[in-house]
Amino acid sequence: MIPSFLKNKFLKKRIFKAPVATDSQAATGSDAAATDDAAIATKPYSNAPINQLYRKVSGQLLDIAVKPKLLGELPEFDTDDQTLRFYVLQDYSRSNSILIDLQTQEHNLPPALVGVNDAAHNIKENAAIIFLHHPHAKDSQLSPRLSRLVSAVLQYPELKVRLVPVSILWGRAPEKEDSLFKLLTADNWEDPSITKQLFNIGVMGRDTFVQFHPPQDLRTLINDNLKGHAEGPAVFDSVATDSVNSTTDGTNEADTVPSYALVAAADGNREMVRMLQQQLKIYLDKQRASMLGPDLSDRRNLVDKLVYSPAIKHAIEAEAEASGINVRDARSLAKGYANEMVNDYSYPIIRVFDRFLTWLWTQLYDGVEVHHFERVRELATDHEIIYVPCHRSHVDYLLLSYVIYKRGLSIPYVAAGDNLDVPVLGPLLRGAVAFYIRRSFRGNALYTAVLREYMHTLITRNTPIEYFIEGGRSRSGRLLPPKMGMLAMTVHSQLRQTNKPVVFIPTYIGYERIMEGGTYVGELKGKPKESESLIGLLKVGRKIERIFGNVHLSFGKPLHLSDFMTKFDVAANSLPTDRTDTPLDAKTSAMVDNIGVKIMQHINKAAVVNPVSLLSLVLLSAPKAALDEDICREQIALYQGLAQQLAYSEDTVITDMSPQQIIDYGVKLKLIERIPHILGDIIQVADKQAALLSYFRNNILHVFILLSFLAALVARNGRIERSRLDNIAEQLYPFLQSELFLYYPAHGLAETLNKKVDNLLSHGLIVELGDGVLSVPESNSKCYQQLQVLATPVEQSLERYFMTLALLAQQGSGNLTENEVVDLCHLLGQRLSVLYADDIPDFFDRALFTSFISALTRLDYLQKDDETGILTFDHRIHDIAHHAKYVLTPDMMQILQQVASLDEEEITHAITEISNKKQRKFGRKR
Repeated sequence: MIPSFLKNKFLKKRIFKAPVATDSQAATGSDAAATDDAAIATKPYSNAPINQLYRKVSGQLLDIAVKPKLLGELPEFDTDDQTLRFYVLQDYSRSNSILIDLQTQEHNLPPALVGVNDAAHNIKENAAIIFLHHPHAKDSQLSPRLSRLVSAVLQYPELKVRLVPVSILWGRAPEKEDSLFKLLTADNWEDPSITKQLFNIGVMGRDTFVQFHPPQDLRTLINDNLKGHAEGPAVFDSVATDSVNSTTDGTNEADTVPSYALVAAADGNREMVRMLQQQLKIYLDKQRASMLGPDLSDRRNLVDKLVYSPAIKHAIEAEAEASGINVRDARSLAKGYANEMVNDYSYPIIRVFDRFLTWLWTQLYDGVEVHHFERVRELATDHEIIYVPCHRSHVDYLLLSYVIYKRGLSIPYVAAGDNLDVPVLGPLLRGAVAFYIRRSFRGNALYTAVLREYMHTLITRNTPIEYFIEGGRSRSGRLLPPKMGMLAMTVHSQLRQTNKPVVFIPTYIGYERIMEGGTYVGELKGKPKESESLIGLLKVGRKIERIFGNVHLSFGKPLHLSDFMTKFDVAANSLPTDRTDTPLDAKTSAMVDNIGVKIMQHINKAAVVNPVSLLSLVLLSAPKAALDEDICREQIALYQGLAQQLAYSEDTVITDMSPQQIIDYGVKLKLIERIPHILGDIIQVADKQAALLSYFRNNILHVFILLSFLAALVARNGRIERSRLDNIAEQLYPFLQSELFLYYPAHGLAETLNKKVDNLLSHGLIVELGDGVLSVPESNSKCYQQLQVLATPVEQSLERYFMTLALLAQQGSGNLTENEVVDLCHLLGQRLSVLYADDIPDFFDRALFTSFISALTRLDYLQKDDETGILTFDHRIHDIAHHAKYVLTPDMMQILQQVASLDEEEITHAITEISNKKQRKFGRKR
């Protein structure tokens, strides 16, 4: 540490001279100010060598032990040279001062430990730092420097002052109760003593973080307070909701300067300065909380608090009565459940994961691209953040947490299936991000109560949470139907007790190669799912040297729970705080379902059309998955043009690679291959990669599906009236919407279809003949061939629909249950894929048939008996099937009819075999 008297001596003359004011501005100042200006102007130069020596020596000493990491973005300053800029720190310490000075030098920001001199406005400060908290300050004392600046701004209307709040974290471990070591090392809410500063530098110097927050205009803050708006500008909106303490810890910079006349003026504005200082303090407190997370209880204490909470006490008594056991045994059972699930956060494990994952991503990926993260940062201080990403891979858990941590926010607690709680890996994940839940606990009231109470504890303590709303990893690349369990628990907690408002962050995760690709293909083809184990982890480790391209994370538009509560007229705090078993009423249940669908739609809206997914969409739509390279480039360029001219959503990101770069990139990843030919090279899908590429195609299928559908209607008919096209599209759209979570509302579909048709017309893919008739281009033209390729992606979905409808129509109403229809369609799809298609397993994905049956039921085309599960229907099933002839070729319709033709004996045999297979599978699980 540098002695205070030396620091005072060296810093006393380090003055940064502000630009000289114009004549009009100087007129407000005194003649003495001009004299001071002339005198001070020479001092920095006379002492420059000493100043430079001080900064160099102090900086080098601190640099030996401290390697700070910058969080977030650097502040953007305007180009006005007349603006004075000051950095606002919460805690005074010499190490903090020097650290900020080093950071401003490194990042080419206005210097922090250089004096600020603006004689025209009577400002003469020996440093550009404002400390809000000083260990020697008296309770009622305010920051003298802030007071002087406030008075100057009030006195001189033309003066511009920007305040830049800065957070410095010596370690990012959340405070733990009853932890002496954390009190010494981790950043917390107390002022840093000299002992702690030395401890921080020695122990946490390599784990130090600095974040510069957006600059704030001091005049705007003052004006808002004068108007009675304590919240100030947008970045301080949160402050207004916090209570202001009756006493405020002031500051007293060690390097005080002589008294000025302005200090007396500041005495008349003490209340305003107090309010501004309190706003800045609360703002920095909240920023720190968003980076560190809430204070933590010891895991054992947290388990005890859960078990002895009023809600769980009631659940234990109910379990004892229902099961015929005593309360002590029921409490032991509840405690066992709590021990199964509760996270055991360990900052040393987080640091190990940080280093390991930094190395791992470098080995696996060319880069991790992140989009729209600023949305999360803006909400983190005043909202309970619930991350709801899609689930593509086991890597998702670590990748999303890593990205959030590296961008300066607290790591969310991740709801992970207990299948990951395996030796070695399980405890590590529990110590980092995971809390484990059983894959199924239907009917276990006590387990449900403990999980609900744990979720409620996390939410009321403002802990960010992450769960995969699909419930499991998608094997086909499409989004799976949402599971509402965790979502309902989140809503249940908010209705029991409102703390911070809950906001959901839909998050899209997209890969260009995926570790589990081969496993997914095998499982879709019927291979049993392998259980997670340490051996499986080691097998995955062998893939580290392979090429996986880039990975993309895109944070979608936030969904505020309060907006849904208003829409569905659900009252806040409407459930008892001491019960977990209060059921949600019909309105709230409908709200939960709506939130689930909206989350899925917003995930898709945030999709990233990366090079691999775009290449997959093009090649898998071509005959034999191969195209002439020139044609392939043109088709890629066409898809880029279509997606950019009429974006699926403003959140959707389209790769900016050129078509040739995309092809070369696919070759590099060994997903496609270039076949040399004298008449022009051919691009084709590499051997055994078609099934894997279908996964990446499905990631973005929703972006192009309506264009493909309209293209198919025109291409298969040659000519079609717009009115008929609209009618067919409106009839079949709900099924596409259900399968791909399209966000276009059905009631306004006509306008959307018109825009899509205009997009196709502008690219010459279809032609308008007049009188509302659309036609294909000339059959020997390039546009005609491009139209045929574009029309292909929708065919698989329509083939599944027609095959299902043909099966229902043939077997008749009231003869099959929902499960039987799904199982039979799965078998028929397998057979069709092997005999007539490309053996791409996502065609017969069971989840897709389930989605279609659910859509038919929701739209009342099918009626399901509650007791037997038998499906009944009327002639409208045939009407839907009738529309297929406008999209599918006659040959394909005949094939589908033939495949779906099963007699009673075949049906009985198939259902029996499926039932036996399920029983064997269930037996293995047990």
